[in-house]
Amino acid sequence: LKLQFLYFIEIAKMRSLMLLAAAVGCAADPNIWPLPRQYTNGTVTVTVDPGLSFTGTQSADLTMAYGRYKEQLFPHTGAQAGSLKSCQVTVADGSAKLVLGADESYTLDVSATGCKITAKTQFGAYHAMETLSQLVVFNFDSDAYVVKDTPWSITDSPRFEHREVLLDTSRHFQPIASLKNIITSFTYAKINTIHWHIVDKQSFPYGSPTYPKLAKMGAYSNFERYSQQDVKDVVEYARQRGVRVVVEIDTPGHAASWCKGHPEICPSPTCLMPLNPATNATFDLIKGLFKDVQDATIDGIFHIGGDEVNTGCWTKSSSISAWLQQHNMTADQGYEYFVGRVTDIVLDLGMIPTAWDELWTHFGTKLDKKTIIHQWHNGTIAKEATAAGYRVVWSSEPTWYLDHLQYTWQVLYQGDPCVGLTDAECSLVIGGGGEMWG
Repeated sequence: LKLQFLYFIEIAKMRSLMLLAAAVGCAADPNIWPLPRQYTNGTVTVTVDPGLSFTGTQSADLTMAYGRYKEQLFPHTGAQAGSLKSCQVTVADGSAKLVLGADESYTLDVSATGCKITAKTQFGAYHAMETLSQLVVFNFDSDAYVVKDTPWSITDSPRFEHREVLLDTSRHFQPIASLKNIITSFTYAKINTIHWHIVDKQSFPYGSPTYPKLAKMGAYSNFERYSQQDVKDVVEYARQRGVRVVVEIDTPGHAASWCKGHPEICPSPTCLMPLNPATNATFDLIKGLFKDVQDATIDGIFHIGGDEVNTGCWTKSSSISAWLQQHNMTADQGYEYFVGRVTDIVLDLGMIPTAWDELWTHFGTKLDKKTIIHQWHNGTIAKEATAAGYRVVWSSEPTWYLDHLQYTWQVLYQGDPCVGLTDAECSLVIGGGGEMWG
């Protein structure tokens, strides 16, 4: 798993290789990742001054971005002066709120006479500066930065509003510095969401202020934990780069690590999950835990998991079996009851629940219409859910599971969430992403 993660990080850091891969994939296309919606270019090479300044719209977020991209644009020292000395940036709202559906469109024009960026929000401006950084290359023969094939005129916006990579810090804890490096790497490919699978049955690294024993007893060690301030720090770091943080707290399965600190919410000392549906203590804890996560984050979407639930521990527990019988429920109906209560908790907090596709296959249109279905099984789930009016995130396993290293980037890139869907159904696919488990 460590080798897998290092492999992922190296690819993320070595952005030049990623751009080379794009060029190899289609030699006629420019070295811009991902390929813009529309572009035209010429044949003239323009030199770029390493002192290039971004002028125009100013805001706290944009000022930080200007500094970041100046460093990214010009990594080599001692470069010759160039003719392109400034880039005019015009942003309608340079302090826009980062939410699902925030406008990320931009235009970028680069020629011998100047550089211009226009965007509706700072997030579009970030993407424009990223594209500019991909166009600017260092010529080692002349010791100068250049943009080839000008004049460039680029108009771009994402096809999908949600473009994620899942990080699993339960199975493989990542220090804050590593998480920030990964978030930075997302911006190179204009990925705008980190799906933070922060806890699982292996460990519980999130330090809930309300229920501190969850991490104190459930983390791998005292050092492999995240404080509330750590999470806030990661969220703000990501926000400054236009990356949303969607946290997943998987319930009722994948929760064995909870039992070390709170055995009262688990079926028995020897059969730990799914979490106990027969006591309000379980849902009181979930509500407090989810509220803590909400307080540390800014996104309006909360992933409740809900996948791979084996109710065997419920039927083996005499008290839970008696409770199911008392309420005239099968174990599967108990699962539905549990999911319903957890969904209500998220909705009561004013957030939108997202869940893995097992919830769709079990309950279909019984689910609250606000629920977003996260497809990971191959099949017709996206078609069925969107046809019924539900929104979908697409991460079809195995090809979009990044821990399946046998699949090349070309295979991943060819995956299309809307194959077989009508235009109306496709409009309900908010996006998708690669899932890096372990």
